[in-house]
Amino acid sequence: MKWSEICIHTTNEAIEPISNILHENGASGVVIEDPVDLTIDRENVFGEIYELNENDYPEEGVYIKAYLPFNSFLGETVEEIKQSINNLITFDIDLGPNQVTLSEVNEEDWATAWKKYYKPVKVSEKITITPTWEDYTQKSSNEIVIELDPGMAFGTGTHPTTVLTLQALEKYIKGNETVIDVGCGSGVLSIASALLGAKDIYAYDLDEVAVKSTELNIKVNKVQDAVKVKQNNLMSNVSIKADIVVSNILAEIIVRFIDDAWTNLVEGGYFITSGIIQTKKQMVIEKLENQGFEIIEINELEDWVSIIALKK
Repeated sequence: MKWSEICIHTTNEAIEPISNILHENGASGVVIEDPVDLTIDRENVFGEIYELNENDYPEEGVYIKAYLPFNSFLGETVEEIKQSINNLITFDIDLGPNQVTLSEVNEEDWATAWKKYYKPVKVSEKITITPTWEDYTQKSSNEIVIELDPGMAFGTGTHPTTVLTLQALEKYIKGNETVIDVGCGSGVLSIASALLGAKDIYAYDLDEVAVKSTELNIKVNKVQDAVKVKQNNLMSNVSIKADIVVSNILAEIIVRFIDDAWTNLVEGGYFITSGIIQTKKQMVIEKLENQGFEIIEINELEDWVSIIALKK
């Protein structure tokens, strides 16, 4: 499918009313390209790679971009947008250059455009995550490199909740453990468990796309002998004795299978949970303690929380 990118060169003052006009004419979102973005200092952590090209920005003012279907109504829609923008003058809004340009965009280009922002990231003392399409050279003999192709449905493995979980796995996996990964997504936690020395990893996800994504990524990382993937609803009908149960999903979901985690863990086993927003932390702690778990560690990163519980 082809789309038309409409770009309006205007002023900061006009951003809000013009964005509203674009939304009213069928744009589901807008892109603001403000040259101020080029001078902002940002921390480059957790995969947030900012490689901004100054040639994409105006010297003065801003570009407002939106995407419209390339169809027989496009001409009429663009004229309506132009007329509505021009009418803003009656409200004493400075439109600046007020230049409107159109360009054609192929949907296929969008499908891969995000990849340029995903670079190798060191997420723990040992673990580095790199996309499959990047060339990366191992920096030391004890560095664990996970190659990940998250596709369009899953994260890059560098979200704070995933980082917290990977750091916990690195700390608690000593070797030869049995691990259950609940809600495996792209498979990054299962892969990390295998590369850290776990013997048997069982990866479960209800989403068929997640199962296929995990299967692909475990093959890329050559751990398919250690990781077994299955489509499954949380830990329903699972009867495996595990040393570690790990889950990086929403707090509301975690509390639904705390009893199953308890049943499937060996004595002295660990339940590593993440994906918990600050406001839900106490709820998860109370559920874990009511089940009999001992909370041995709570780690926080940005607004997210990871809880490690021990089956006494």
